Amino acid sequence: MNSIVVLLIGVNALVSFKGFSDRLFLERYKFQVGPILQGDQIRMLTSGFLHVDQTHLIFNMFSLFIFADPVLNEVGMWKFLVIYFGSLIAGNTLSLSFHKKEPYYSAVGASGAVMGIVYAAIMLNPDMRLSFILFPVVSFPGYVFGVAYFLYSIYGMKKQLGNIGHSAHLGGAIGGFILTLALYPEIFQINQKIILILALPILLMFVFKDKLEQQ
Repeated sequence: MNSIVVLLIGVNALVSFKGFSDRLFLERYKFQVGPILQGDQIRMLTSGFLHVDQTHLIFNMFSLFIFADPVLNEVGMWKFLVIYFGSLIAGNTLSLSFHKKEPYYSAVGASGAVMGIVYAAIMLNPDMRLSFILFPVVSFPGYVFGVAYFLYSIYGMKKQLGNIGHSAHLGGAIGGFILTLALYPEIFQINQKIILILALPILLMFVFKDKLEQQ
């Protein structure tokens, strides 16, 4: 693993385990709409290093481990960090937009940042293929996963499925999409088909944003 990925995983683990054992710490730094709207903006960043439990932490860090290198190899460390932290903020910003009337809505996790890296990896590597751990012989194009997961997140947010921050996933994916194009614009020419496929569900989400916000 690249040293920056090791560092990110290490910081996520340390902060998360602190939150597991210290409820006051978790409450002070988690994403929560009311305190953020009152000016506690640091939560937009710190919440991305906290997790609900060990399973949540492991899943996010494993996903980061899988998708980080394809992005690092293409754009380098500094642009990778811009995508990671930019997607984290984008995820929380979209969550804030969707839940601005719910002062007690709260969330934690690196999912927004990780989704940004996932989208960047797919955009930068159009031939990427993914497979299920239990069925490694069955693979599918990376962009299929990107579109399917984005659509699932829209559905999950509308139906309020599970204790999952679906809006943060959506915002993170959008952040990764926009930042990757901004930092590496030549991919629009190289991977134009993949970019357009990934852009379509994002455009649909914004078209139907008002309906998604209805509770």
